[in-house]
Amino acid sequence: MTPLKENKMGVKPVGRLLFTMALPMALSMLVQALYNVVDSVFVSRISEVDNDALTAVSLAFPVQNIMIGVATGIAVGVNALLSRGLGEQNRDQVNRSALNGIFLAFIGMLLFVLFGMFGAEPYMRSLTPNARTVAYGADYIRIISIVSFGIFGEVLFERLLQSTGRTSYTMLTQGIGAIINIILDPILIFGWFGLPRLEVRGAAIATVAGQIIAFALAVILNLKKNPEVQLSLRGFRPDGTMIGRILGIGVPSMVMVAIGSLMNYSFNLVLGTFNGISKGLGEVAKTVFGAYFKLQSFVFMPVFGINNAVLAITAYNYGAKKPKRITQVIRCGVVGAASLMLLGITVFQLLPETLLGFFNPSEEMLRVGVPALRILCLPFVFAGPCIIFGGVFQALGKSLYSMFVSIARQLVVLLPAAYLLSLAGNIDLVWLAFPIAEIMSLLVSVAMLIAVYRKIIRPLYQESAASAAEAE
Repeated sequence: MTPLKENKMGVKPVGRLLFTMALPMALSMLVQALYNVVDSVFVSRISEVDNDALTAVSLAFPVQNIMIGVATGIAVGVNALLSRGLGEQNRDQVNRSALNGIFLAFIGMLLFVLFGMFGAEPYMRSLTPNARTVAYGADYIRIISIVSFGIFGEVLFERLLQSTGRTSYTMLTQGIGAIINIILDPILIFGWFGLPRLEVRGAAIATVAGQIIAFALAVILNLKKNPEVQLSLRGFRPDGTMIGRILGIGVPSMVMVAIGSLMNYSFNLVLGTFNGISKGLGEVAKTVFGAYFKLQSFVFMPVFGINNAVLAITAYNYGAKKPKRITQVIRCGVVGAASLMLLGITVFQLLPETLLGFFNPSEEMLRVGVPALRILCLPFVFAGPCIIFGGVFQALGKSLYSMFVSIARQLVVLLPAAYLLSLAGNIDLVWLAFPIAEIMSLLVSVAMLIAVYRKIIRPLYQESAASAAEAE
């Protein structure tokens, strides 16, 4: 078996390395955000009378988010172990990480197939009494869940490319998948070119079609352009130890996403209480909240692209025992994330009416949505560093830290704050729960980063200094 060559993640200047790795990831994630928003833009125009279809897709978001979160959690575990294996020159770990990750992705996909078949309608009925919204949302959830092999495969195989530093290929796979989705959306939703008008079902079919094509392309690129990962299923048997290691890193990431979906679900229940104060106000607020989550992805997705690069570089240099490169990439990542978040705040503060205008808003939606967007964007600048710190925790084998921060932010602080603020009967006050929770999240994340530095990074510096002294 030929030894692994030194990867660019261990030798290239950190600032330039992070930029060249993060840029394709950030652009590809931005494209992902674009087609999520385009989905909702077209869906909002299904009816000129109401926003039932847009509300349905917004309420389906937690399910879609959990699905992506499970896929990403598995991929995060594979990414960290594979990058660490590269840094340690351990080809066996590289290959076993990839193959056991594929097996786990298959199991995850089967679970969502079952949910799509039996859980879609009960889930929607728990959130809204509106029969049209329930029907639209159940149709959407069934399709994206039953045909979820595309997203599971796409996420995993793109992470295999990212783990070895080949991030430009993920921009290609995600970009093509997004373009397919954007092209098919209006055709299938509105029934162009003689096709039947499928409305929300058309949006779901367009989404899974883009995911399947991106998955197929990612497989081809791994087989042809990623020699450091040998994907051969011949003689493969699931490895309990490796699966445990992957899940040890990935499950906290899955839990964080699940917590996010639980927060989204519960926050919508809080917003629903405003229907008792003013008829329909809660439903309008739910639509605004869903629109906000689509819009904020334009800011957060590129930051997650930076985070993916930080994770891979940190994990590689942790395996290679190069602490200086770890601290350099953390600093660069935080600066890049904070800069993007500041840009996002500026746009949300100056152009809230324009942003909401993409969703065919009513006057009531604008009345509720404009102050909401201006408040909800305030914590962006705190969220950027927290995202980077979370990636560092995962890369250094401390994924539980990320999970604890997420639990504290969304369950311990955000939801109780939202409920208490809702008792005042003023919808504008409820949005303040987000800035309150994000400030707490930053404080906890910084404290945990200091602990990680003392326990893991500083000992690596001491070990390097001792090795250098012995060499002299």
